[in-house]
Amino acid sequence: MDYNVITETVARGGTSRSIYPSAISANSHTSNVNTLSSTPPMSMDTPTLRSIGTFPLDSSSQSDDSENEYLDNNIELRGYLSKWTNYIYGWQPRYIVLKNGTLSYYKSESESDFGCRGAISLSKATIKAHDTDELRFDVVVNNYNNWCLRADTSEDRMHWVEVLQMYKEESGSTDTMSLRRHGSTMSLQSNTISVASGSSLKKTQRNLREKVGEIETFKDILFGQIDTIQRYFDACVDVNKATGKPLDLGDGLKPIDFKGESITFRATASGVLTTLQHCLDIIAESDDLWKRKLERELERKKRTEEQNRKYKEEIEKIKRISYPGPDLEEGPHSTLPEDEFFDAVETGLEKIEEDMQIRAKLKLQTQQSLTVANVPHKVQTEENDSNLEEFGTGGPARNHVLWSEIDRVCSEQLRYAREGVGQGGNGWQIFADEGEIKMYKREEEVNGLVMDPLKAYHSVNGVTAREMCHYFFMPEFRNEWETTLEDCTILEKISSDTFVFLQTHKRIWPASQRDALFWSHMRKITDGLDEDAIDMWVVCNNSTEYSKQESKNSKCVRIFLTVILACQTLLPPGKTKNDKLSRDELTCKITYCSVVNPGGWAPASALRAVYKREYPKFLKRFTGYVIDQCKDNPIMF
Repeated sequence: MDYNVITETVARGGTSRSIYPSAISANSHTSNVNTLSSTPPMSMDTPTLRSIGTFPLDSSSQSDDSENEYLDNNIELRGYLSKWTNYIYGWQPRYIVLKNGTLSYYKSESESDFGCRGAISLSKATIKAHDTDELRFDVVVNNYNNWCLRADTSEDRMHWVEVLQMYKEESGSTDTMSLRRHGSTMSLQSNTISVASGSSLKKTQRNLREKVGEIETFKDILFGQIDTIQRYFDACVDVNKATGKPLDLGDGLKPIDFKGESITFRATASGVLTTLQHCLDIIAESDDLWKRKLERELERKKRTEEQNRKYKEEIEKIKRISYPGPDLEEGPHSTLPEDEFFDAVETGLEKIEEDMQIRAKLKLQTQQSLTVANVPHKVQTEENDSNLEEFGTGGPARNHVLWSEIDRVCSEQLRYAREGVGQGGNGWQIFADEGEIKMYKREEEVNGLVMDPLKAYHSVNGVTAREMCHYFFMPEFRNEWETTLEDCTILEKISSDTFVFLQTHKRIWPASQRDALFWSHMRKITDGLDEDAIDMWVVCNNSTEYSKQESKNSKCVRIFLTVILACQTLLPPGKTKNDKLSRDELTCKITYCSVVNPGGWAPASALRAVYKREYPKFLKRFTGYVIDQCKDNPIMF
């Protein structure tokens, strides 16, 4: 990187000093900076600074030095940097310009003639280099307007920070010296006007006016006495010069009593001094009054500043949620506390759930307003498929390259689901016990990531095992019971009971958006059933890298999961599935197991708090959805 120096010459001393280094780059789309020297405007107020070879120094410039002892920082600094926009678009290249004390940015250099997209006064700003990111620095104004900027190299960042910091220091000294040029009279007048209120101030002003009037009277008396004495002595001098003898003074002038005039003059002077002393006493009294008022105002100001500080802290917390920056999101350098992380995720999940409830109510109202007649049960298509392709046995999937993995994982997960939670001290801990729902966990971490195995037991009435697995497996129903689902794509239909999915979940700030690539297989189990069970169906989902499918959003974090839903149908004693049954006689016994690697940088305590809250709600929501969907449909075994 090449550096050149712009040298400015101060008129009053003729000395030169280096103001700003600049980096010159031919690539306008990098973080390199082009620093240009712009000529200060010619005016009578700011003649003390000039660029070399621009303006001649004349006597008028030198004579005005005492009034203009400050630097005109009209330097122009421009270049491309990456600016943090929001959590959707992240870092984007922006054209940054520093001119006339203002740092502004444009989408590109070509758009700089159409107005900036944002601006910051550099004299009010704080420039901070990031502690851990070697390419990033922040420009902050009052903790509310925060520009997060990144250069291409650490050298570029250092250069930007140094230049902006030097410019800020020069601007600060300019502001301070500019204030010195203003006289104190205006400040005193403005303060007097702003606080001239109240009866005590009016009384003080009236007394001062009276004393000033007395001084005017004494002044007139003194002037009259002085005129009389002066006329007498002038006449005496004239007579003495002409004849050297006493003459008639004329104009009724008679010899005066010099002793009496002297006594009178002294008394008049004493009166003036006494009146002036009274004025000083009044002013001192007024000063004491204003001093007491100032102390009260300072105390009120202190209390107000303390209250303002508390309000700012509250606003900062709100701002972190409403306008997140790169430091307040999931990541290795996140500064968000774990409790605030959990609160934010919890709020996002509650909002999603409220939206789902509203959509469900609207859908129900729409269905009730329509006349429904002769609507075939949705499983008829699946029944046809089961006859043709032996649904639930794998069918054509047995010839697929993934089948060995599918068969092995399904067998392992089924054995895992059948194991008890209290045998052999295997570490299971119950974390939810709500009626028929009982949920257990084992706390495990792999490479610092939470991978707690979860197991849940539940029992519901009115549905069969196949119906429960059917709605869990088929993708057309998933968006109706999975609240966080944003998109579900079938990458490959291996067979009617085996699919490969790419599933994208909604982003819940401050966590990153996540997706999962997995195969899903639905299978009928014929061995190892409970004594009172008539059938058993399972759905097994397991992450795979078979298709090497990239995320639809490049910022998604990939989830790795293994899930099994195992369901058994129970009937009253003496009943079989060939009998005419009502849904009141059906009971579905559910076992749900999952191991999920969430990836990313989410705090362990926040993740555990979220799943403890969300897993029971998920199981209740899903089983309730299946019961509602099946209540008016024929029973499916």
